[in-house]
Formats: sequence, structure tokens, C-alpha cells
Amino acid sequence: MLETMEKLKEAEELIVVERQVDPKHELAAVTRAAQRKSNSAVLFRNVAGTSFPVLSNLYCGRARMCSFIGAEDKAFCQRWNALLDTAVSPTAPVTTTVAIPEDLVHGRLGEMPLITYHGKDAGPYFTSAIYLAKDPASGVPNLSFHRSMYVNDEELRVRLGDSHDLAKYQRAAEESDKPLEAALLIGVEPAVFLAAGTSLPSSWNELALAAAISGKPIDTFPGHTVDLPIPARTQFVVEGRFLPNVRRAEGPFGEFMGYYVPVGENHVFEVSAVYWQRSPIFHSILCGSTEDISLLEAVTAAKVFRHLNEVVPGVIDVSCAPTVMNTTIQIRQQYEGHARQVLLAAFGADLDYNKICAVVDEDVDIYNWDEILWAFATRGRADERVLVIPDVPGFYRDPSQDHWGRLGIDATRPFGRADEFERKSIPGEDEINLDDYVRR
Repeated sequence: MLETMEKLKEAEELIVVERQVDPKHELAAVTRAAQRKSNSAVLFRNVAGTSFPVLSNLYCGRARMCSFIGAEDKAFCQRWNALLDTAVSPTAPVTTTVAIPEDLVHGRLGEMPLITYHGKDAGPYFTSAIYLAKDPASGVPNLSFHRSMYVNDEELRVRLGDSHDLAKYQRAAEESDKPLEAALLIGVEPAVFLAAGTSLPSSWNELALAAAISGKPIDTFPGHTVDLPIPARTQFVVEGRFLPNVRRAEGPFGEFMGYYVPVGENHVFEVSAVYWQRSPIFHSILCGSTEDISLLEAVTAAKVFRHLNEVVPGVIDVSCAPTVMNTTIQIRQQYEGHARQVLLAAFGADLDYNKICAVVDEDVDIYNWDEILWAFATRGRADERVLVIPDVPGFYRDPSQDHWGRLGIDATRPFGRADEFERKSIPGEDEINLDDYVRR
């Protein structure tokens, strides 16, 4: 993380806040204000109640996602799928075991930044919390994100989604009335972060994907109180176990869709050790912000891209910005009805998030919904270029069925009439520097 921060500083993509900020609401408010101006990361040097600096907005935007995996601009999908292929059956070691660092500092949860983000949040949350655990049956390590509510130095309360591997591991352990060992990782290296944000088959090892992204094995050391390989460059580590057959109130919390998730009876994580690197940096994610969405958007788009290229021709790129619940596919039209076939194929590519799918031509920016709506409004009839599929289940956490159904939007120009829809341009407009023409 320190190396990443230095690179952002050199690229002038790091904002440093020297003024003291309150971890209750103010830090989140400043983060939101910074995000409205740019995708720059934000480093808070002086956070009340803790001695540790806080870094936010680190994983923000598709361009930064590309930089983390060595992809050319807007070529995330192709590069990501190649990395997945490498991680299926790794030919090199996935991890290497190193000695436990001698300069690790042991402390308490309460010494770490305790950040309350939204007005109705139940209390401080660890939003960048990556849980490391092992499949009780196979011993394969797993990495996954789960919001974690701070209760006291001995207890966190954690929402485990039913479809997540960690929830399956916990259920398996609970059936034998056993706790499940886990470690909460905060401030990991980018390769580990990206691997943790990816939904992989349960037999896969996310650390193998992290090694593929990094281009080398991930250094790990043995946990202090848990039998787990701790990524050695992690800034903060919280070891412990999920208690069997224990549920306690967690929430409310402002989740990624922009609404509050109500109080629920959720899992209890009992803390057994807390430690951090010498001079660590704490990573904070403002839930629902561009940083929170960017990784999920990019890996979901890559999944859709792979599926589409297996079943239909002419797919150039895919974006799931800005909400992940929507997907935009850029194609090079090859025949009448091509866009509709792409829409039908896209609905089956991801059963959770493809609620709204749009298809556009190669001259439309799929990361800009102003352009997408402009294309739909100007390139044909509104009544014949939408596709509604009712009563299709959507997002897995949807008891009220608010996300059922699918909407398809064909925003492509009529096939065979490309010349009639050539976009106008002004010669030389891209080379203009307004400062050369305006007196300040």
C-alpha cells in the first residue's frame, strides 16, 4: 500500500488532508467532497481518536483498476480474464512462507480508526474488511469482503451473505458446533484486494489469483492465534473466530445501493489478536462511492465480456458503471438484429446484477450515461428498441423482489445506415488549450 500511495503522489493523484477530522461523519463527508472533484486518493493524516493515518478513494475508477493489473487503458476485461485463466491451474507457487515480522505491534481494536460513515449507521464500521478463512473440507483459503460493525475490543458483528463462500464455511463449522477461524485484513496490497473482490468457484484459491496479478507468489506468515496464511504486507490484522449458533443485532448501515440496510441478527466474530505493521496506513472505503463500486463494476463487466464473446460476435467492450446493476455493451454491428441477440445473451451472463442492459455502437462512450441516453434518444424509435422481461429473479438479497425483471435497451443505429448517423466533429477541437485564449 505504501508503494501504491507513493506512485499516486508522483502522478499527482493524492490529496493530503492535514487538518484534524472527526471519524464520525466528517471523514466520510470530506471523502465524498473529494470524490466529486476527482478520482484522487485522499490521505487523512490527523484523525481524531487514533494515531493512524487513513487512506480513502484508493481503488477509484476503471483507469486505476487497469493500472493495478497491467492493462492498457479501457482493456480491463481482456487482461482480467487472462489473469483468471492463469489462476485456474497455477504453474508456480501461489504463496511463500516468511518469518513473522519482528516489528509487528500488538494492540486493541479501539486503537484503530473507528469510522462512522452515515447518519443512521449503528456505529463505527470496518468497510474495507477482507476476511481470510479456509474451506473446512478442502483447506483452500478464501478471501471475501464483509462489512463489520465495531462493538468493543473483543467483538465484531458481521453480515455474511448467504451465497458467499465464507457463509458456507461458517454453516459447515456450525453444523459440528465448532467456531470458524478467520482473519480480518485491512490495508492489503492491491493484488490481494482485487482477488478478494472477485467471485470465483469455491474450489479456486483467491491467493492464486493474487499471485497472478502480482506476477509473483504472495508472501505470507503464520497467524498468531489462527491456522491461516496471513499476507505479509497487510497493514492491520484482526484474528479471531466466528462463533457457532450465535447471532446478535447488527445495523442499520448505509449499503452500496444508497439505502440503509435495517437491523438484522447477524454473525458474531470473537477477536483473539490484533496487530499492525510499523507505521501502518488504514484503508477506509466509503460504501456506495466510486471506490466501493469500481472493483465490483470492473470484475462484473469482465465476467459479462467473457460470456458474450463465447456466444455472440462483435463485442468490443463492457461496462457496468455507474451502479453495477446496469450493463452497457459496445459492439460492432454485423447483421440486422445483432443488438437484440447481444441483449438476450447479456441477461444470462450475470444473474445478480444485469438488471438493465444497453447495447451501443463503437462510437459511443460506454462509461458515460449521457452518451448512452443520447444514442438511444437519437438513433431510432423508442417503442421498438426496448425489451422488458418480467418476473426474472435478480439481486440475491432481495426478499421484496424489488430487483426482479430485466430491461434491455437497444441504443444502436439502424443496421446498414451508419452513414446517416455519423457524429459531427470540429477539426482541431481536441488540441485546444483554453488558457491560450482566455485572459486570467
